[in-house]
Amino acid sequence: MKLPAFLLLAAASVSFAADPALTIYNGGYAVVRETLPIDLKSGVNQVSFAGATAQVEADSVILRDIAGKAEFQILEQSYRNDPVSQAMLLSLFEGKTLEFNRRETNKPDRVVVGKVVRSGYVPGGNYVEPIIEVDGKLQFSLPGEPIFPSLGTDNVLKPTLNWKLNSASSGKIDAEVAYLSNGFSWEASYNLVATDKSDLLDVVGWVTMKNRSGMTFADARVKLLAGDVNRAQPEYPIGYGRGMGSGGVAKGAARVVTEKSFDEFHLYALGNPVTLRDKETKQVEFVRATGVKAEHIYVFEGTQQYERRGASTLGKVQVYREFKNSEANKLGMALPKGKVRFYTQDGDRQLEFVGENRIDHTPKDEVIRVLTGNSFDLVGEHRVKSSKEDGANRTAIQTVEIKVRNRKKEPVEIRVIEHANLGGNWTLTTQSQPHEKKDATTFEFRVPLQPDEEKVITYTIRYNF
Repeated sequence: MKLPAFLLLAAASVSFAADPALTIYNGGYAVVRETLPIDLKSGVNQVSFAGATAQVEADSVILRDIAGKAEFQILEQSYRNDPVSQAMLLSLFEGKTLEFNRRETNKPDRVVVGKVVRSGYVPGGNYVEPIIEVDGKLQFSLPGEPIFPSLGTDNVLKPTLNWKLNSASSGKIDAEVAYLSNGFSWEASYNLVATDKSDLLDVVGWVTMKNRSGMTFADARVKLLAGDVNRAQPEYPIGYGRGMGSGGVAKGAARVVTEKSFDEFHLYALGNPVTLRDKETKQVEFVRATGVKAEHIYVFEGTQQYERRGASTLGKVQVYREFKNSEANKLGMALPKGKVRFYTQDGDRQLEFVGENRIDHTPKDEVIRVLTGNSFDLVGEHRVKSSKEDGANRTAIQTVEIKVRNRKKEPVEIRVIEHANLGGNWTLTTQSQPHEKKDATTFEFRVPLQPDEEKVITYTIRYNF
């Protein structure tokens, strides 16, 4: 549709910014920063910016002189998010007649007059079919391309910020427009591939960015902030389009993403400008490491709290991969929270998916332990052999038996985790092998097993209340 002259004039009076920069947060929003050239005159100035997103938090907008040389006062600030569209203009003519240019195959164009019964325009809602009356008959479609008369100048082509500024002097400045906007998100994900040596992993980390802000950002400088940033909860629901109101890089490779500590958080800066289009999902690799030592850990956790005396319970042996996020272990970069997927090569060296889980934000030099699933060939069995309580002396005694079996072709170690769940002070009066106390209510036995071997662990626990 050819735009009326008034729309072209309105667009020409609006300033557009350059060099956009984004800092995207885990919480589904971003700080948007853009440079806005302004030619200030002494006195009152009208300044408009048509580069805001459709989900700007208008009360978060900051307009400032980056160089700090200009002195101006913001008298008024407003945000318009009713950009001109065909459907919106049709809504202004509901109940009135319009001309429609109808194109027909092998025939010259002709003008059809119709009455707009319903435009189909629903601000912020779902699409509704228009209803047009032509020659006394209703049709649920436009009879052609609508031809609109001029409507004046109080319309905008894009979501627009407007300021009334009072400047002490004249001069050209490069102002910065900064604001919070919903509609952005990012998350990290990790692919971990087991090498021929089963205790070594290759690690590739990705960041996935999503833009649902209603605005495209060309060649933007992008930072990603990882951490738990507190935000005040809104007193009303936020709808779409809300208006006012050091390791880890392959040797010799350049860093695609750099990381640094910032306040109580971590910032990840993309090394190259990125074009992030509206409704686009984009991925960038941010960490790659080979030969990361990752131990297999097998855990069988008892359930004595819920068992009847003498009942035997078969349980799953859980499989974990554990590795240290250190430079010595080929990593050493603060890792943002995200999904971790594990792959292993089969006999034909083809990758097979063997499990996934999530990790939380993990600082440098911390240990990461990830549950990948349950073992098929390791079995645990738990039984409370006896249990008695002495109310007069405020004591309780339980005798427990755990059996673990290895049906693999290679030796393993199973960590048997037990819990002192009855409360009070407790002690093991007898045990078939030494234990390690993990915390106030948890203790552990480490059981090495050869292929096709079964071992039995027994202990008696005494509680004093």
